[in-house]
Amino acid sequence: MSENAVNAGLRRLGFEKAEITGHGFRAMARTILDEVLQVRPDFIEHQLAHAVKDPNGRAYNRTAHLAERRKMMQTWADYLDGLKAGAKVLPFKSKSA
Repeated sequence: MSENAVNAGLRRLGFEKAEITGHGFRAMARTILDEVLQVRPDFIEHQLAHAVKDPNGRAYNRTAHLAERRKMMQTWADYLDGLKAGAKVLPFKSKSA
């Protein structure tokens, strides 16, 4: 699915361009997996199909770290389920505060 298709879907759901994009969801997931859930960055990068520095030229090896990536995706799903169920969400401070 193209990024344009995802963005068009977001617009139909009522989200404006300034609020969120398909790539914005990827960036948010990347940050939370790394900084909050403490997942190894190379597992995240492989899952997002980003080039990973590899001296053997396997940057886009789709099968690398499958067991770890499966565990990571379950951790991500559990995190999202927790948010949906009412996990503690910290508010951002406004610029005027």
